Amino acid sequence: MGAPSHRAGHRGRRGTGATPGMPAHAARASAAVIELNKAHWPVTVLGPGRRIGLWVQGCSIHCPGCVSQDTWPRDAGKRIAVADLLAWCREVSRGAPDGVTISGGEPFDQPAALRSLLLGLANWRREDHLDFDILCYSGHPLRRLEKEHARLLTLLDAVIPEPYVDTLPQGNLWRGSRNQPLVPLSPRGHARYAAHIGAAADDDKRMQAAVEGGRVWMIGIPGRGDMARVEALCAQRGLSLTEVSWRR
Repeated sequence: MGAPSHRAGHRGRRGTGATPGMPAHAARASAAVIELNKAHWPVTVLGPGRRIGLWVQGCSIHCPGCVSQDTWPRDAGKRIAVADLLAWCREVSRGAPDGVTISGGEPFDQPAALRSLLLGLANWRREDHLDFDILCYSGHPLRRLEKEHARLLTLLDAVIPEPYVDTLPQGNLWRGSRNQPLVPLSPRGHARYAAHIGAAADDDKRMQAAVEGGRVWMIGIPGRGDMARVEALCAQRGLSLTEVSWRR
């Protein structure tokens, strides 16, 4: 399970072709597509600073108690060209993001698309002389990621791995359950995240909310029972929540 965006939308999709003479890795990135549940800017509750938040569609793990169950099924109708997603990132952040947080869904369930996205983000960072970090959530154990996706890890600055365990306390900042570590993977990641590795969740307990098209989106890591309390408060005010992402 990744960091939640409770109920999520999709900003659209269109195809993009490769340009003749383009380097092979750039051509692959241009042609790549990714199934995307939601993209949001700015996100301030899933990593340090003002961040681009990307939630992929599709998760094979299905952690009990996951609050983003709408991201579980794969959905070809939510495909977007990676090149278009990168263009959106540049446009909305105006070249000034502190970081990018990738969640879901399970990002490593789409390894080729994830690689294209990470390469594109790295190219943008290098070409524009930026210093944003890239943080990725995964419900897979760290050892499995190191064994099966070592090359992808080299493209990240930090990862928060391991499945969400509903029976464990929340514990640490930006994490859903105590078993989930924050693992810096690069010099930038160590500089940016070292002070947060052992930080308690209560040190910065916040959620974001946005209303789009008659739906309420909540971004962040809720505490145990928080979503039930949100439902109860809404009901007291005459607002009925339907099709919530924490139930199927």
